[in-house]
Amino acid sequence: MIRVLVVDDDFMVAKVHAGFVRQNDGFEVVGAAHTGEQAVAEAKRLRPDLVLLDIYLPDINGLDLLHQLREVLPELDVLVISAAREAETVRKALRGGIVHYLMKPFSAEDLRERLQHYRESYRALSAGSAGRAADQAEVDKVFGLGGVVRPLPKGFSAETLRMVEEFLRDAQNDQSATEAADVLGTSRVSARRYLEYLVEEGRAVVHLRYGAVGRPERRYSRS
Repeated sequence: MIRVLVVDDDFMVAKVHAGFVRQNDGFEVVGAAHTGEQAVAEAKRLRPDLVLLDIYLPDINGLDLLHQLREVLPELDVLVISAAREAETVRKALRGGIVHYLMKPFSAEDLRERLQHYRESYRALSAGSAGRAADQAEVDKVFGLGGVVRPLPKGFSAETLRMVEEFLRDAQNDQSATEAADVLGTSRVSARRYLEYLVEEGRAVVHLRYGAVGRPERRYSRS
């Protein structure tokens, strides 16, 4: 579970943002703060993984607060949520190592997309990463290149690819090409081509299931 601290000077806005976060599986709102001083204290007490940080706070600029929060929790991730639109503010935030910058006003879906990217890229890269080498697909996902690595192969349909990805996303466990074909209404060969393409792009993982005899079965799950 990813622990989230919401920092916004407006009590009602913070409550709305917390509600947006709670709509996403894998995220838990552990607290809210409305000043920089309170944010530092709550970060020390609650030790969140991620902070949703407003720029305009009554006692400190959010970008200055970002550095104070990192002194308390060096591994803390920060997603800036602000009405600040100045290019220089955005540049400073990026230099501060934020994971996303989302401008107000925004919808629950806008935040969901950022949280999903954070969970599937930044958090996936850090999970159990000690002593492990990252591959290019993982790095590309962090920098927003996942899924835009190369054009679709000849004969591929973007709509079918989307259906295959949704099938893996909704599956409770790993799936075979035959199982995918049965659900999607395609041939097994076609389903396997799409599944293997997703593996090559770092958007799916293949697992080998060994039986008593014969070749191991290739099974697929979301990366």
